[in-house]
Order: sequence, then structure tokens, then C-alpha cells
Amino acid sequence: MDVKAYLRSMIPHLEPGIKPSKSKDIRLSINEVMQWSQSLEKLLANQIGQDVFGNFLKSEFSEENIEFWLACEDYKKTESDLLHCKAEKIYKAFVHSDAAKQINIDFHTRESTAKKIKAPTPTCFDEAQKIIYTLMEKDSYPRFLKSNMYLNLLNELQANSLK
Repeated sequence: MDVKAYLRSMIPHLEPGIKPSKSKDIRLSINEVMQWSQSLEKLLANQIGQDVFGNFLKSEFSEENIEFWLACEDYKKTESDLLHCKAEKIYKAFVHSDAAKQINIDFHTRESTAKKIKAPTPTCFDEAQKIIYTLMEKDSYPRFLKSNMYLNLLNELQANSLK
């Protein structure tokens, strides 16, 4: 399988029925992929890195972590008149004790977040987001770096760079 086909199989964000543009090639250098191993921050700063890591988390049944983290990043950029609506959606999807994609945070943080969204600010999810980031950094990220998913991608790019 070539790198483009491998990446397309790894990237889950394309909606069903929407085909990737032929003119828009997926370009990924070996240096970029190697930088992902330097820190979770570098991995998450790269769109393809987010997608590949998200796919890895999905294989481990913990994709709610990156989905919550990305939702928080997006939330921080939200205009103030839309904060309340977006905060409610994030809370119901990830934080509430009955959430379908409930994140793994302690009771105190869950309660604290519930209070904060009553008068939402761009930082009301920061405490929970930090916990989830730390969980990914200490738990999922090291496994990702040892996973076949990451190592195969790295090997494929290395092999192609030698051609």
C-alpha cells in the first residue's frame, strides 16, 4: 500500500459519500511524522497527526478523549454570544455523568465544570481538558508511538524517501 492510500485509510474525518478531492494530495513528510514522537503537543498541532492519533484512540475505544480535547480547542475560539449553546453541547456529549462519550474525569472536576457552564467563559472546560490531555499524554500517546499504526506509517515514509 502506498503512503497516500495508507493515509486515506487512516483518516476518519471524511464524511460518507464525500470523496477526497483529486487535486488535493495528502502530503506528509517523514520529518513531520518523526516530530510526532517528540511530544503530544507536536502530534496534536498537525491535522494529519490528529486524525491518525484519533484513529488509534478509536481502535482502543477511547476516541472520546481526543474528540473532547478538540471540542475544547474549538470552544476557546467561540464568539461570546455562542458560548452558552456550545458549552451545553460539549457538557452533554462528554462531561455529564450520562454522556454517550463520557470522559474519564473525577467527580470534583465534573461538578466544577457543571457549575462553570452555567455562566460560560472560554476557559470553563480548561480543568477537564487538562486532565484529559494528561491522560492521553501519559497513557495513550506512549502506546501510540509503539503501535503498528504509527510504526507502519513511519516505515512506509522512510521506504518512500529512499526511492
